[in-house]
Amino acid sequence: MILSTFFFSTGLEKIALGRVGVLLLAGGQGTRLGVDYPKGMYNVGLPSQKTLYQIQAERIRRLEEMAAQRFNGIQGNGIAWYIMTSEHTKEPTLEFFAKHNYFGLKKENLVVFEQGMLPCFTFDGKIILDSKSKIAKSPDGNGGLYRALREKKILDDVERRGIEYLHVYCVDNILVKLADPIFMGYAIDKGADCAAKTVEKSQPEEAVGVVCRVDGKYQVVEYSEITLETAEKRNQDGRLTFSAGNICNHFFTTSFLRDIIDNQEHSLKHHIAKKKIPTVDELGNRFTPKAPNGIKMEKFVFDVFQFSKKFVVWDVVREEEFSPLKNADGAAKDTPTSARHDLYSLHERYLRAAGGIFIDKSNTIIPPLTNGVNGTNGHEANNNDIEKCGLKRPEVIICEISPLVSYAGEGLAELVAGKKLQQPFLLRANEEH
Repeated sequence: MILSTFFFSTGLEKIALGRVGVLLLAGGQGTRLGVDYPKGMYNVGLPSQKTLYQIQAERIRRLEEMAAQRFNGIQGNGIAWYIMTSEHTKEPTLEFFAKHNYFGLKKENLVVFEQGMLPCFTFDGKIILDSKSKIAKSPDGNGGLYRALREKKILDDVERRGIEYLHVYCVDNILVKLADPIFMGYAIDKGADCAAKTVEKSQPEEAVGVVCRVDGKYQVVEYSEITLETAEKRNQDGRLTFSAGNICNHFFTTSFLRDIIDNQEHSLKHHIAKKKIPTVDELGNRFTPKAPNGIKMEKFVFDVFQFSKKFVVWDVVREEEFSPLKNADGAAKDTPTSARHDLYSLHERYLRAAGGIFIDKSNTIIPPLTNGVNGTNGHEANNNDIEKCGLKRPEVIICEISPLVSYAGEGLAELVAGKKLQQPFLLRANEEH
């Protein structure tokens, strides 16, 4: 706890000084979600009806506010937010932020830029046509970031602003802590030039890569590249040997990125992804195949870990920081429903820790979902355990805390301690009423 407080203060001071920026990887459209617009514009179905972009923008605003309050003698320029889009998502993203007045952020602190595109190929190496007169192309992967940082002069802008540290993350994690002061402070304190947040893999087959060391160098080995036998290896305590699940949540120093784009980017290898790529038939009619018909070439953002001189890992609790939104409802996991429920559960824990009391419509207290009901050991249980004690509770309590009110559970006691809260419960900032 003492160390976390120290790291938090270190990270927050750098934010106050304007030394921290955030960089969002947002090149994908919400195809698997069933929408044809950027995933960041997706309304997850929360009581507030906020989109992923709005939630993240407001977390940045709250951090800026916290930094200004803690270090009120420091006059920084706020947190610069860089958003890497693709050919298909750049203009909609720009229009969306302009329409919503940048969600209260400084317009000059939002920098939207486009990653590169690469041709798509058939399995025998021929270029695929998107139409009679157009080659099929796809974004060059989140590792295309480094090429874009150079060609779009983005790193030049980062350096011009005096930013020394960047937090890089993916758009689809509803629980992401942008520029998390604890993570940033930890990496800074350790003198790291590169760092990664990880979660413990839930099972050997979980579709996340693992952060590990290969031949003395750190890297992420993708789940598709690990044999089942290796993935199932366990230590004597029963935990997976390769358990550090990569969640695309990274720290980089600006100087490290400068070395990457000037000296290393050209050596990064392309990875092959087999995909269903829309194309044309012999008559020129466009169609989407039912099975993979070609490959997309892409680089991965984590491929630069190998060049780090001081790499550190910060392992986090999945339920607090990782809930990706990838698929439409009806899929087995990573859906809007699972994302909402994970956010509700986190916010319920925040509110209970602050002294809030949840009640149902009959004014009966709803117990927390923990063994022994009173939460003495903190392990999650199921509804059956609670009902044995003569109590009932809904599967999930619908509650949402605006990021403008609290970044990670702080400052809630004065608002909810000893108060009865009935679901659906939405805690808004004054400006939102």
